[in-house]
Amino acid sequence: MGDDPHSTARRMAAALAHRGPDAEGTWVDEYAGIALTHRRLSIIDLSPLGSQPMVSPGGRFVIVFNGEVYNYAALRKELEAGANPVVTFRGHSDTEVMLAAIEAWGLEAAVRRFVGMFAFALWDRQQHTLCLVRDRLGIKPLYYGWGGNTLLFGSELRAFTAHPDFRGEIDRSAVALLLKHNCIPAPHCIYRGVYKLPPGSILTLGSPDSRDTSPVAYWSARDVAERGTRDPFMGTETEAVDQLDTLLREAVSLRMIADVPIGAFLSGGLDSSTVVALMQAQSSRPIKTFTIGSTDAGFDESRHARTVARHLGTDHTELVVTPEDALAVIPRLPTLYDEPFADSSQIPTYLISALTRRDVTVALSGDGGDELFAGYNRHVWANRVWAGTRWLPRAVRNAQASALTAISPRTWDRLFERASPVIPRGLRFGTPGYKLHKLAGVLSAPSQEEIYNRLSSHWEAPLSVVLGATDLTAATPEPASRTAVPSFIEKMLYLDLVTYLPDDILTKVDRASMAVGLEARVPILDHRVVEFAWRLPLSMKYRDGTSKWVLRQVLYRYVPRSLVERPKAGFGIPLGSWLRGPLREWAEELLDERRLVSEGFFNPTTIRQRWQEHLTGKRGWEYHLWDVLMFQAWLESSRASNPPSHARLAVDAAQPVG
Repeated sequence: MGDDPHSTARRMAAALAHRGPDAEGTWVDEYAGIALTHRRLSIIDLSPLGSQPMVSPGGRFVIVFNGEVYNYAALRKELEAGANPVVTFRGHSDTEVMLAAIEAWGLEAAVRRFVGMFAFALWDRQQHTLCLVRDRLGIKPLYYGWGGNTLLFGSELRAFTAHPDFRGEIDRSAVALLLKHNCIPAPHCIYRGVYKLPPGSILTLGSPDSRDTSPVAYWSARDVAERGTRDPFMGTETEAVDQLDTLLREAVSLRMIADVPIGAFLSGGLDSSTVVALMQAQSSRPIKTFTIGSTDAGFDESRHARTVARHLGTDHTELVVTPEDALAVIPRLPTLYDEPFADSSQIPTYLISALTRRDVTVALSGDGGDELFAGYNRHVWANRVWAGTRWLPRAVRNAQASALTAISPRTWDRLFERASPVIPRGLRFGTPGYKLHKLAGVLSAPSQEEIYNRLSSHWEAPLSVVLGATDLTAATPEPASRTAVPSFIEKMLYLDLVTYLPDDILTKVDRASMAVGLEARVPILDHRVVEFAWRLPLSMKYRDGTSKWVLRQVLYRYVPRSLVERPKAGFGIPLGSWLRGPLREWAEELLDERRLVSEGFFNPTTIRQRWQEHLTGKRGWEYHLWDVLMFQAWLESSRASNPPSHARLAVDAAQPVG
């Protein structure tokens, strides 16, 4: 813990001040060898009675907690009515209710009854055990690892660097995972010996230097998927829509509870429009909604959001972002995402978060709809590719792939643009050139799971690019081939739920929003909605070329079909042209051959070849290059903030989740 655990803990908390700008607290038991520290973003019970670390009513437990337990009011009523002895609450925070519930029912039983997003550390003063707990879907982050013989844990890695015993050794195999997935999947981390706690699990440690305990699941996505497909919803389509409407309405209602101003992200797409419609239906005043527009028409959805906002009567704020605005964010990305992260939509996600934070402290988001209700293009295309080509000899499929890649992505984009008046609506989609090249890459795949892997991967052979990396193919919690769900699309939905959603989408939203002190809530990912979605037959999700069928029927009750029916668009930026234009000098410096050789992480020949092919327009390698650039920028930032070398890159430890 160091010579002065109080000051060490406070340094770790200070590293996470952006996540909790309102207050700081520290609790230390030097005899037991534990220090807990917390940065507070005040949402419920703004008084000091909601401050953390917090001790339970009986004095046994101490907690530091990040997130929200939305059903705390109902749990409190139950505790007040049935507790023996009677529970007396001092304030009205959800943290106080969590502690009382844990004292009354036990940790796992209490956690199973929590509805919310949370990551917390619980110290049992009686048993001298520490428990780390993460919510079911992985909405809130929680890292843990060791600095010397000291267990460190926290919401972000930057807190670890404040501990004097931590030495951050970069895991080259994690760098390979970054190039493959554009993020580092749980349980892996950029540093050796540091891990992400898997969603829906509890890690119990009996002593500060205990390393032989594995996380135990209290909620399993695999069980939910398998149980749902074994015991499908047997009601009518109208009953299914009614029930989903009710579940979503309750999920939204719970997430509108706050003692601070709330609002919502609104892109005008199905998911965000559904969330906003259900918010406005339950509010007596106009809901505040926020969207960003782009000067690039191909990436601008602001007019759609404006139309939906006007129909629903929200208090709508729109900001048109120039390329200069977006480019100004890029130097900050290594700080915003303190572990290398390379989903380029991180830029607009940060910009919408910054805009929203000007007026509200809490924002509801539509994330999760695609992963639950088959909303991605790959759900449709991969299934069609597999059904249409699996009987063909591989040589024929390879020839088809070669024909597609013979035309550059930029040329494909121009061809689709010219032909757009005659292309059926269902075949219109953004960045067609990139997606056709992706399609070419999966034509020769030998199995369904390999098709998904190729569709969801960037670098197909990252071990040939990252020097010294070893294979970490067990990065996914559970291969879909071992999961008993019946169809290819459902296998993809399962993999989305346990990998892409927590490791990419939710990581992106958490870091971007918390960087500006904004709490983002995701009602579609209420675990009860997730469990119901898995009971719905596939025909209610994907039907006759229409994705998210059942979710659309809910939305049509509030918003006319004509306002939201359009081809799916991504939340993206014109990354390819930016790398050839305004970002070229920045990228060239990070990809300099001498620099790559000196640092020793990448094969410089491969990187330089793809960079040159991208600059000439021969191939569109923007997403592959962005993976490398984000690591390079992170490495540079880490060295600058931890001189003289990156060997001492620490993580926030005793600061659990702030």
